[in-house]
Amino acid sequence: MSETRSARPNPNDEGIRLQKVLAKAGIASRRVSEELIELGRVTVDGEVVTEQGRRVDPETAVVHVDGVRVVLKDDVVTLVLNKPRGVLSTMHDDQHRPCVGDYLHERRERLFHVGRLDADTEGLLLLTNDGDLAHRLMHPSYEVPKTYIAEVQGPVAKDVGKRLRAGVELEDGFARVDSFKLVDSMPGKALVEVVLHEGRKHIVRRLLDHVGYPVASLVRTHIGEVQLGNQRPGSMRVLNRQEVGSLYKLVGL
Repeated sequence: MSETRSARPNPNDEGIRLQKVLAKAGIASRRVSEELIELGRVTVDGEVVTEQGRRVDPETAVVHVDGVRVVLKDDVVTLVLNKPRGVLSTMHDDQHRPCVGDYLHERRERLFHVGRLDADTEGLLLLTNDGDLAHRLMHPSYEVPKTYIAEVQGPVAKDVGKRLRAGVELEDGFARVDSFKLVDSMPGKALVEVVLHEGRKHIVRRLLDHVGYPVASLVRTHIGEVQLGNQRPGSMRVLNRQEVGSLYKLVGL
């Protein structure tokens, strides 16, 4: 009596059609998504896909369009908070001081902050429930650039940028900036832009203090290509697809 063998499952019989997944993610209409697939501009788990019948599981598939990661999960969100001065970068404070968690009471997602800004520093703070993205953004090996605008006492000497780019020795080791430039100069004070990928505590303040320019105020304006723009203090916004994709690309996801 012959043994009945069960047919092997075809991966194309499971999941959701790729063009539908792309359309739902806001990449393009289904028709345009089909054209993107046909042109070889879409990859799934590192493989270029050109057939229209391909199905994927949005929960597990890693999809890129033109080399940019596409967020497929509906419940994954990344936001920018313009953290006001005086607000702690914590979700809860036992002493009832103002903290980041105060701004999230109406959000249904369980969000956490990506890194920290000290209480006296304001500006761009990422909030997300994407653990992989958050981990990589905070890991020093990915050298994620962060941009700050600092107000210092002016005028600023011409060699300050050169000294900071070359690096200085702080109490906890060597540190340097990726770039430095004078943004504006006014009687008695100046605004300078500092870009660096260091993540040590108070690193911008300590660097500027070391070269003789204590910081009066400090704002983080960018993380990678994501910028604060004209967001008012205390406001939040959801990152768009291009911004999230730029963060994924920055950390190799």
